[in-house]
Amino acid sequence: MIIGPKYKICRRLGSGVFDQCQTQKFMASEGKKSPKASKGPRKQLSEYGMQLNEKQKIRFSYGISEKQLSNYVETATTTKGAIASEKLYELLETRLDNVIYRSGLAVTRRLARQMASHGHFLVNGVKTNVPSYHLSIGDKISVKEGSKSSVLFQNTDKKLEKFNVPAWLSLNADKLEVEVRGVPKKDDAFLDFNTVLEFYSR
Repeated sequence: MIIGPKYKICRRLGSGVFDQCQTQKFMASEGKKSPKASKGPRKQLSEYGMQLNEKQKIRFSYGISEKQLSNYVETATTTKGAIASEKLYELLETRLDNVIYRSGLAVTRRLARQMASHGHFLVNGVKTNVPSYHLSIGDKISVKEGSKSSVLFQNTDKKLEKFNVPAWLSLNADKLEVEVRGVPKKDDAFLDFNTVLEFYSR
């Protein structure tokens, strides 16, 4: 997915959108005001503008297309007995590429997508190269035996020893395996899923 200059997007939507923006380099660049920035405060966004920004935050954070997000929203809002915002979060978090990222097997979601699409992982023992593959409780993700010698996984087991995975995942650093043990629960305020649902309900 082509997204444009990451720093520019982070200045507009917030540093939490990309891992590259959560660095000292980005913070330093923020301190250098451009001529445009000195012309005065930005205009306050309309309700529609705020909803659009929140939608873009989710798209860029998870690296998904407009069509993919729209499909996730439709599934979340039509799932019986589910709170739509919580279901949407669950659907995004349980993508194969995101679980690879959350477990520490990849340092960014973008790298996790590449690694998944190149077939480096098995899901329940079966090679899976679809980054958007939906995982369920009990599913086990492991690095393919032939990929463990790749530079991508050099010293990964040692790096993972101190890595804190979310409570809904279980990581075996020695075997480079991760298991989905529960349902992800949102615990940060950066992404506003309710606002995104309002955008799609217009």
